[in-house]
Amino acid sequence: MIGLIGLISCSNQKDVINNRWSKEKAINWYAEKGWQCGCNFTPSTAINQLEMWQKSTYDPETIDKELGWAGDLGFNIVRVYLHYLVWQENPKEFKERIDHFLEICTAHDIDVMFVLFDDCWYGNPQLGNQPDPVPGLHNSGWVQCPRYSEVMNPEKYPVFEEYTKDILTYFKDDDQVIVWDLYNEPANNHQPQQIFPLVKKVFQWARAVNPSQPLTMGVWNFGKEQYLKLNRFYLNNSDIITFHNYGTYEGMRKDIANFKSYGRPVICTEYIARTYGSKFQTHLPLMKEENVGAINWGLVSGKTQTIYPWNHAYNDTTIEVWHHDILHKDGSPYDRDEVELIKKLTQ
Repeated sequence: MIGLIGLISCSNQKDVINNRWSKEKAINWYAEKGWQCGCNFTPSTAINQLEMWQKSTYDPETIDKELGWAGDLGFNIVRVYLHYLVWQENPKEFKERIDHFLEICTAHDIDVMFVLFDDCWYGNPQLGNQPDPVPGLHNSGWVQCPRYSEVMNPEKYPVFEEYTKDILTYFKDDDQVIVWDLYNEPANNHQPQQIFPLVKKVFQWARAVNPSQPLTMGVWNFGKEQYLKLNRFYLNNSDIITFHNYGTYEGMRKDIANFKSYGRPVICTEYIARTYGSKFQTHLPLMKEENVGAINWGLVSGKTQTIYPWNHAYNDTTIEVWHHDILHKDGSPYDRDEVELIKKLTQ
């Protein structure tokens, strides 16, 4: 990996955006915040970002209950996806719901990392009633932001710019918002060359706002040559280093060593895939020891159906081992030993 790290560290100046935090500022920020441990959060009653945030389906009672369970685990951070379509429909009301969500988080002593854009799953999201879950299918209703075709349409960029700047400007000094994760897994559905122009623009728009919170984009395919330009861009522009790892202990250990070599705080913003060897028992103690933030995928088993593996068969609801998530809908744990370990480490 040393050769790849060297390649990534060689900055292409035209792809470096001004006003990046210094290493010292980032390190001081992390020291003040302390070890971050939490989960990616979607309430169990929402199948995707739209259902979570739309006025007709926003569910503060479930959110409050489930964030209470997160607080009981000792979690102090949740990573939460937004969607520009909800903002575009009514920016004022959308921000009011985000404000309300943050009030609930405050009540449970939980900070928030918001995600603005996402290149995962289904590419043609529509406002309104969302589909029912397909039995047995992992993330059967999760949607991209923006739509697949819009990523490659510069005529849509002014809308995305306004969305980015409006959300960041409104919340740029909110103490409950701890990090801005600007784009989740770019090039998961698009080719790197298709999505890079928008990825770069999003970072430029966010830097223009200059929020008090750090900016980041997570590396999720480190080591793959075709993604080298994107990885270099993330690592040369993020204030803190974030990454995804759903693999084994040894792979996580190597990733932590690689990313810590950049001299900035490191947070793993997606892990836990029990069927792939990514487990709390092995991974969470390592991240605690290394002072690397740990944000697993999922909290309560619900409409996203992420207890099923990524390749689980349609209409097959049998399952031997949960893939993601921690709790049943009644708050009871999938694995009591896991929960006891989490509580021990967070306390």
